[in-house]
Amino acid sequence: MSSSSTANGAPLTRRGFAATIGAGALARGAGEPLPNILWITCEDTGQALGAYGDTYSVTPNLDGLAARGIRYRNAWSNAPVCAPARTTIISGLYPPSTGAEHMRSMTRLPEDMKMYPCFLREAGYYTSNNSKEDYNLEHTGRVWDDSSNKGHWRNRKAGQPFFSIFNLTITHESQIHRRPHTLVHDPSKVRVPAYHPDTPEVRHDWAQYYDNITTMDQQAGALLRQLEQDGMARDTIVFFYGDHGAGMPRSKRYPYNSGLQVPLIVHIAEKFRHLAPKDYRPGGVSDRMAAFVDLAPTVLSLAGIRPPDYMQGSAFLGRHIGPERSYNYGFRGRMDERYDMVRSVRDRRYVYLRNYMPHLIYGQHVGTMFQMPTTQVWKKLYDEGKLNPAQRRFWETKPPEELYDLENDRDEVNNLAGSPEHQETLKRLRTAQQDLALKIRDVGFLPEGEIHSRSQGSTPYQMGHDDKRYPMKKIVGLAERAASLNPGVTPGLIQSLGDPDSAVRYWAALGLRMRGGDAVKTAGEALRKALGDPSPYVRIVAAEALGRYGGEEDVRQAVATLVDTAPADKNGAYVCLRALIAIDSLGARARPMAAAIKAIPVEDAKAAERAQGYPARMMRKLRAEL
Repeated sequence: MSSSSTANGAPLTRRGFAATIGAGALARGAGEPLPNILWITCEDTGQALGAYGDTYSVTPNLDGLAARGIRYRNAWSNAPVCAPARTTIISGLYPPSTGAEHMRSMTRLPEDMKMYPCFLREAGYYTSNNSKEDYNLEHTGRVWDDSSNKGHWRNRKAGQPFFSIFNLTITHESQIHRRPHTLVHDPSKVRVPAYHPDTPEVRHDWAQYYDNITTMDQQAGALLRQLEQDGMARDTIVFFYGDHGAGMPRSKRYPYNSGLQVPLIVHIAEKFRHLAPKDYRPGGVSDRMAAFVDLAPTVLSLAGIRPPDYMQGSAFLGRHIGPERSYNYGFRGRMDERYDMVRSVRDRRYVYLRNYMPHLIYGQHVGTMFQMPTTQVWKKLYDEGKLNPAQRRFWETKPPEELYDLENDRDEVNNLAGSPEHQETLKRLRTAQQDLALKIRDVGFLPEGEIHSRSQGSTPYQMGHDDKRYPMKKIVGLAERAASLNPGVTPGLIQSLGDPDSAVRYWAALGLRMRGGDAVKTAGEALRKALGDPSPYVRIVAAEALGRYGGEEDVRQAVATLVDTAPADKNGAYVCLRALIAIDSLGARARPMAAAIKAIPVEDAKAAERAQGYPARMMRKLRAEL
């Protein structure tokens, strides 16, 4: 039975659902059928499909879907890692505005905001998810009719329209380093990106990645055949997309185009072509700047539901198509056990990155990433001095800004931020990034634990929109100056260590840490005073600065401060993790207090379960190396 019919065979229309969902919920014509919607997603897959011009890839099923539908050339995931990316999708909000940007954090939305399947369920849809959720947000109400490995449109009531997601995991990063693996793709024919060393290990990993994509294509094809077998294809709109870029190092977790660009293919059944945009045609290509923040409003629009005003994306299909953006936006926060803060912007040609923690190397030690043979051999060759400049950069500190021309530099290795002829483009994209931060009230400028502490009694989103709790312009203004690495800013940073707002003091201390030995020496007295700051984050950064660049007594006091601040049972998991990272950065300087460091409690019973394991990861590394 078609989804556009009731249990007794009558057409399922707006009138059929009006009584149950309330007047005005559906903005559809009377008698108009509701489309089924199927999302097929896969993990850790960039645009490595034949339909996108990748001649090494073998993906006949998805290529066929693209030939019947439309593929989006400029689709971005917003986040280069799974949990924040899915958080973007489920909410229709940028995670930096909800406090959910960090990997497997956990926060809440305001009570008047819903995850998009709730709207679909209210409109009469059967919603199923097979089966990964992985949101950084607490559930608000019943989100899915079924979210399990048994979730399927076949489980709905007769005649009920469905929204179903199937998530294919064979392409996940973890599947690339599984051994043994008999390669199907010839590793000699791999295109090795300019930033990777050309070694047998790297070629094997890339070839295995493509093998997995072929398997994923077969799995997607099986779902499409099920749709045909059930007689549902003519009543269904099909999406296919990846959850972020390739699961290879410097793609996944990094907000370059390589980490954010995803395949997005949409097939709209003939009977629903009135819901397509003007540029839709079978086998067509769209240059629209589409992103994950747009998916929630788009699926609501297809169902005839006007997207709520709080959603920050814009529908690109359906009755409520919104205006197209000029830019797509990305971000990087904490990746597992390592902190970072990057914001990125892309137009149709250029991608811009703003590194707010340029003192950190790109290739921070993230345990999962270092399981990859590519990562291991890459780091080994760096330590041996056997890499060229493009390959070395991953293991070195970052510049404050990066700009890449994607037309002429697909691997993003030629930074144009210092190019005189590109200053207008640099300024334009920088302004776009700053404007979005202010518009969405980006709370990522607060330390992770402070996002939660300042939100007590409400939510991070609400806190972020309250200038008394979050004086954003003041905090962001200092963060911009701190991360510029401009030495002329040092006196202002020292002065800001006395500011009443803890986040301002945090960025002041961090700015001094970024500038290295000379700045720390100049600010020595102020940083020593900051070791007693009421904010644990200020104490941690001041201690790291003095521990790295101070004298013997400074090092002793710094490590003692970190050991005293770190216990998770006293100051929480987020403070603990930050302190352990600072200790790790001191290397051999921390060794005289190894016994005290190894005894630091790393369990926080009050922390969200998803966050509890990261301090333990850092402690295992410290115990192995101290």
